[in-house]
Amino acid sequence: MLGPHGLRQLAARIASPGGVLGRSRALARVAACVLARLALRAAKASPALLLFSAALAGCGASPDAPAQADRISARVTRHTDGDTLWLSGIGKVRLIGVDTPEVYGGVECYGGEASAFVKRLLPLGAPVRYSLDVEERDRYGRALAYVYTASGSFLNLLLVQRGYAQPLTIPPNDRFAARFVAAARKARARRLGLWAPGACV
Repeated sequence: MLGPHGLRQLAARIASPGGVLGRSRALARVAACVLARLALRAAKASPALLLFSAALAGCGASPDAPAQADRISARVTRHTDGDTLWLSGIGKVRLIGVDTPEVYGGVECYGGEASAFVKRLLPLGAPVRYSLDVEERDRYGRALAYVYTASGSFLNLLLVQRGYAQPLTIPPNDRFAARFVAAARKARARRLGLWAPGACV
């Protein structure tokens, strides 16, 4: 049976880039939190210290609210369409959980508007922050990410809220699926964007 020190070492190794779960940041964070709690309990830590240590590790955070520390800084280097853009340091990025109408290979209704919205919101060179989920790249090699503007706005969610995108849930990257579905219902009820009367006949 591992003692407190051994559990802390194991937690650090699992969460490290080369660790057992290093390729999956989400799973690594969960494993590290669980082991950190076990280590503190094994050391008979006080309840206050247990909660404080868990908070430091981000264990108390909601799964729908990734910690700021998990977000990586980048800049927009190129646009493709409403749900795909290029970021410095990671390349081509496909936004997780949302789907905007196509603008290539046959333009779909409201595709141009969705693409123009992202270009206005995040022009070339715009600073952003992004975070990955369980599956970090798709079969085309695109990074799968949640993207945030410099002001903290959640781009993936904003596209759905404004009626530029619909939810597209592909497990295991489904951390915000419920929020996207709820936002789409509201956008449709309010007849925003592609849901507006006459927008897409």
